[in-house]
Amino acid sequence: MRLSFEPVRQRICARHTGDLFSVVFLALLFIAILCTPLLSRAQTAEAQPKQAAAEPAEGQVQSQPDVKDESSLEEKWGIQVIAVRLTAAKTMVDFRYRVVDAAKAKPLLDRKENPYLLDQASGAKLSVPASKVGNLRATSNPIAGRNYFILFQNTRSVVKAGSRVTIVIGEFRAENLTVQ
Repeated sequence: MRLSFEPVRQRICARHTGDLFSVVFLALLFIAILCTPLLSRAQTAEAQPKQAAAEPAEGQVQSQPDVKDESSLEEKWGIQVIAVRLTAAKTMVDFRYRVVDAAKAKPLLDRKENPYLLDQASGAKLSVPASKVGNLRATSNPIAGRNYFILFQNTRSVVKAGSRVTIVIGEFRAENLTVQ
């Protein structure tokens, strides 16, 4: 003898189809009510002028060196400074630069050189931390047009946003950089 649950299923579905529709409708309505404020905030953020993003926020200063320093860095060392920023909950200082002339920039990427950062106000010297994978800096053959980085330890939070610093790598010196 073969049991069939089809008649029972049909009675249950017929009785609860209206309830299921109501539950789905209420769930969609609830989601729409929750998402409407989020969507309006996102649209408001997109509608703000793009110019504000290009300008530094209050309290932030551009990290570019003085104009004469920038041109001399490019002429002598073949690099352009991109930024000096606090990162990793302000426990690291991130120095970013772009190689313009690979031959001139080669000494900056030499593994034998130990770069450090000098805080001009306190005289504190920050080093590059070593990890299991090596020093936290780019060391390779430089390629023109490519960006490179060096991370410096800032564990005692000596360097703060707005601090003036000097980056030293062997004979290379980038002075008067402002930390973002």
